[in-house]
Amino acid sequence: MRIAVVLKDRCQPKKCNLECIKYCPKVRTGVEVVKLGEKGKPDISEELCVGCGICVHKCPFDAVKIIGLPDELEGEIVHQYSKNGFRLYRLPVPKSGMVTGILGPNGIGKSTSIGLLSGSEIPNLGLYENPPTREEVLDHFSGTELHDYLERVFAGDVRTSLKPQYVDKLPSVHNGNVRELLERIEERMTVGQVAGLLDLEEALDRELGKLSGGELQRVALAASIMKDAEVYFFDEPSSYLDIYQRMKVARLIKKLSEEKQVMVIEHDLAILDFLADNTYLVYGSEGAFGVFAHPRQVRTAINAYLDGYLREENIRFRDNKIEFHTHPPKSEWDTATLIEFGNFGVEFPNFSLMVDPGEIKIGESVGVVGPNAIGKTTFVKVLAGVLEPSFGTLESGIKVSYKPQYITPDFDGTVRELFHCYVKEFFDSGFFQTEVEHPLSLKHLLEKNVTTLSGGELQRVAIALCLARDADLYLLDEPSAYLDSSQRMNAAKTIRRVMEKRGRSALVVDHDTYFLDMVSDSMMVFSGEPGEGGVGRGPFDMRTGMNMFLKEVDVTFRRDNDTQRPRINKPDSRLDKEQKSKGEYYYSS
Repeated sequence: MRIAVVLKDRCQPKKCNLECIKYCPKVRTGVEVVKLGEKGKPDISEELCVGCGICVHKCPFDAVKIIGLPDELEGEIVHQYSKNGFRLYRLPVPKSGMVTGILGPNGIGKSTSIGLLSGSEIPNLGLYENPPTREEVLDHFSGTELHDYLERVFAGDVRTSLKPQYVDKLPSVHNGNVRELLERIEERMTVGQVAGLLDLEEALDRELGKLSGGELQRVALAASIMKDAEVYFFDEPSSYLDIYQRMKVARLIKKLSEEKQVMVIEHDLAILDFLADNTYLVYGSEGAFGVFAHPRQVRTAINAYLDGYLREENIRFRDNKIEFHTHPPKSEWDTATLIEFGNFGVEFPNFSLMVDPGEIKIGESVGVVGPNAIGKTTFVKVLAGVLEPSFGTLESGIKVSYKPQYITPDFDGTVRELFHCYVKEFFDSGFFQTEVEHPLSLKHLLEKNVTTLSGGELQRVAIALCLARDADLYLLDEPSAYLDSSQRMNAAKTIRRVMEKRGRSALVVDHDTYFLDMVSDSMMVFSGEPGEGGVGRGPFDMRTGMNMFLKEVDVTFRRDNDTQRPRINKPDSRLDKEQKSKGEYYYSS
């Protein structure tokens, strides 16, 4: 089975010579395989296409995809948006008494599937021009679990609750404060109860527009949990949250699943592993198609995802494995010191930060961990020269490149023009194309306007721009935000590889354990009272730093026997107790 996809957001017929039509061998013989549609963009006949792939290679904007799929998928299409548009194959099914996870890249139908399962959209079975009736949809799924589920959804017998992906849009939906929003939803629990569970007491009387990303995420979670529903959908519930909050939310969702059906889309693999029982892997091509593989136990699903291969289906969906290494990073560096800082502090009217003496070596990648509102970003801003320390010493005189936590797409122009404006010489180099542009998948973004980029696209561009600047120290604040699991691993490897090859240093603030495990040589640990005062210590070697941090979180990790990835131990399990007694919270012996 062959499908032809034209990515409408990339296709720019006014800026090309219509190479997809000009070079098509069948068109040259008079067969109208490719023609311009009503909107001036090409329509490709899948029935007449011979799959030569010439149009794919000739398109200057990488907007055409000709993809061969297994024939058995032909009768399993669930939804298609338009001719040559995105199509989705198979759907997951929520199960009672368990958390069902969904794992896969961005842009391949995970959120679409939630829309179909919640009843906000009706599956069209690929018949986008003449959609089937609900009865015809049910006939199509006759004899399956999905039939029974959709029958109840269509009859209005299933009440659903959705925690949306983009929580930063909440202020545009509701103008009041947090308490007013939550009081409209009080069903399963009161505002006071949910505020206590999610540490929202101090945010209740604040306007939504003045909340941080982590606070907005917890408000969205509170709103969805308060509804009295039968099925709960959580789309990326850990975004913006620190590891303390992620663990708290994970336990809350697991508790909810004891009496409800729960489905979770999550990119933090450590949290997904801890949270989910069964997991659906989704593979495909961004913007072109997505396929839900059959459900697997969560450990098996994550290991298959890292391997890039579905053994039962005999499908390889990624060329390279994602690998973790068990060797403890160097405890001592034999390179020179790049920057040294003594005791220094920053004081605000309601918050203070103290930083113990430390140093960053040339070529070292330092991970930074700690709860939200503890001073990590303040520390980064001091190193970047954005803030001045209130007291103490900080050796400067080095060049710094800074990627902030919150990125504003305020450049009026394309991504290519953005790079040409700030880093043209390095952007045109072979090193940038090989070591940054390719691993971060930036090629198809270059002609897009910066203001139209999605959160994940904007994040990748911001990381690349930061790495492209000529600097001694690269400061990246939460670079994994909005990235899917695969993109996070690619970003971590890219940052580390650029530092090693250019002999530069990086300071990386993040909350994703897998990401930090890949990117870091050493670790700085921030602790204290969030919102009141924090203390920064280190850098320490990875073992010392992570053990110090995870002891405060009261969580232990072990290594998976097959992939060596970090896995969270079940609280109070034998391994959890053994590792705590040894003081080994991260690298278990």
